[in-house]
Amino acid sequence: MTDSVSSEPVLVVQDLHKSIRNGTRTVEILRGIDFSVPRGEFVAIMGASGSGKSTLLGLLAGLDTPTSGNVSLNGTAISYLPEDALAQVRGRTIGFVFQSYQLIPTLTALENVLLPYELNVGGSDGLGRARSLLTSVGLADRMDHYPVQLSGGEQQRVALARAFVLRPPIVLADEPTGNLDSTNGAHVLELLLDLNRREGTTLVLVTHDATLAAYATRRIVLRDGLIVSDERNAGTPENLGASMAKA
Repeated sequence: MTDSVSSEPVLVVQDLHKSIRNGTRTVEILRGIDFSVPRGEFVAIMGASGSGKSTLLGLLAGLDTPTSGNVSLNGTAISYLPEDALAQVRGRTIGFVFQSYQLIPTLTALENVLLPYELNVGGSDGLGRARSLLTSVGLADRMDHYPVQLSGGEQQRVALARAFVLRPPIVLADEPTGNLDSTNGAHVLELLLDLNRREGTTLVLVTHDATLAAYATRRIVLRDGLIVSDERNAGTPENLGASMAKA
């Protein structure tokens, strides 16, 4: 949904495998995942429960280590980095949007948005950027409110602003409208698409919602730890839902 998609990959996934031990047997969750995402693309990763999409998201974010294979973000292979180095790359390269918002309850909306800046850059130069983002998501009059004083939709808008505050090359979103009613969900989606477009950030969205995924420029469908479909501009929520059912 961005206006400019570069051919330069910001995300490269190479022969990614993930397995776990369950008693005496090994369970393969991902069984060889390969794809790359050019800068500025909006990708939806879909699949039924147990397909491996949540595991894949964790590996893309550097929150888990693959059994084999590798993930590269913005030219840096991250899968086996030491934790300190990984935290630095992750902090400057990835913005996160979670289904459950993940705001710090003791910080105001403005302080929550500023947090990635303070942790990764330091100083007060990010204040104007944070205020501008909160204004752009319709929270100019709620900056000094704490999460408990905000509705679910407002909390998710704070989370969107936080994800984009450092202008990261990539934003990972995990069911970002999953905890919202249809009206607030549509509003958050509209804001997410607008930020994706204006910032030129690569957006990777994990969802089971065909309606949400239909807004992506590319859809990757997983089944049993494998990619079974990888299509660009694949059409309406209805035919996307049909392809999901077949997968």
